[in-house]
Amino acid sequence: MAQANKTTKKSAVKEAELIVEAAPVVETTEEKKPSSEETVAKAGKRSSKAAKAAEDKQAKEDRKTAASETKEQKPASKPPRSKLERAGKKYREAAKHVDKHKLYPLAEAVALIGKTSTVKFDAAVELHINLGVDPKQADQNVRDSVVLPAGSGKTIKIAVLSEADDESKAKAAGADIIGAEAIFAALDKEDIGFDVLIAAPSMMAQLGKYARLLGPRGLMPNPKSGTVTTDVTAAVNEAKAGKVEYRVDQAGIIHLAVGKVSFTPEKLLQNTEAVLSSVRSAKPSSLKGIYIKSIYLSTTMGPSIKIDAGTA
Repeated sequence: MAQANKTTKKSAVKEAELIVEAAPVVETTEEKKPSSEETVAKAGKRSSKAAKAAEDKQAKEDRKTAASETKEQKPASKPPRSKLERAGKKYREAAKHVDKHKLYPLAEAVALIGKTSTVKFDAAVELHINLGVDPKQADQNVRDSVVLPAGSGKTIKIAVLSEADDESKAKAAGADIIGAEAIFAALDKEDIGFDVLIAAPSMMAQLGKYARLLGPRGLMPNPKSGTVTTDVTAAVNEAKAGKVEYRVDQAGIIHLAVGKVSFTPEKLLQNTEAVLSSVRSAKPSSLKGIYIKSIYLSTTMGPSIKIDAGTA
């Protein structure tokens, strides 16, 4: 009896399992809807991201504005200092004697020039004449020589290249170096021990190969300057007396020493007037327009004085 009941129970359980397995599976198609709390949380996150993006954008714009304002408020760079501001104390003191906005009469300028020297030695007084010429044009390449009435104030060393017959004459006139053989030997070594070279016409052929050495230094003899001549005695005398040569540079300016600071104003005036007279007489006939544009007087390493060309 008990065995029959056990069998009946097992059969009932097995049938129940079979029924469950055979039962159709019902799938739900309804999505799980978020709760109101989840919806609020998600909305809050989206709002926070948008706010953060807006803050970043505003901060970026604020930085740009601040940088722009800083750039506008930044003071402009300082202008370069003038030559006077960069100069030494002695130069600045000397410059106080000169009115940069004034055109000085020549006589007043030479009287003032001695006060503008900034060096301890006897400085040269230099004349600078700006001409309205074009040095590239052969007929406007102003070049000449002039004898300074009061001398140059320099001890000039003179060399003379001449025939053997004239060497004794040159020596008697005051030449310091004579003898073609000795002069050419020194030039071969590029040893220039003279301030003026005077040559006889017959010596120019041999001297031609030294043109590149002598030319840039203004020492090449030239008939126009009187340093190529048959009368070596007269040439030496003129050189000793203060004969100087001048010519325009590439910018059309003549630079020439007209004396020393130790000269009296009267001597400086004589020399300066002699140079200006010579320059005027050398005016090219083809030149149109202003010839003498400006004139300045200065000492070695000193401030310049602008001269009224109408009074010079």
